Amino acid sequence: MKQKVPIDAICQHTKDGEIIPIKIRLTDDDGVCQEYKIQNFRIVPKEKDLFSPDGLFVSQSTRVYECKIIVFQRERIIYLYYRDGDGIWCIAKNEEKNY
Repeated sequence: MKQKVPIDAICQHTKDGEIIPIKIRLTDDDGVCQEYKIQNFRIVPKEKDLFSPDGLFVSQSTRVYECKIIVFQRERIIYLYYRDGDGIWCIAKNEEKNY
């Protein structure tokens, strides 16, 4: 099962009110902070609450960005979530199984 995990994001706010993600920073499994530049993005259109392409429930007040990043010289598509109410950026991460 996946959960939303808050991340650091650097973004640009345009004069038209658009929010453009530029870079993200997250901590890997070894506790090392990694930074990734957003190569390309698109806003996932939605008109109501829904499940995102990576399986998370997303309310209407959350913006979903499909982003392309480069990880170890490989292109990867990720989904970023921006909550309008509190300005928090999140990413989906698999929950750890403790048994």
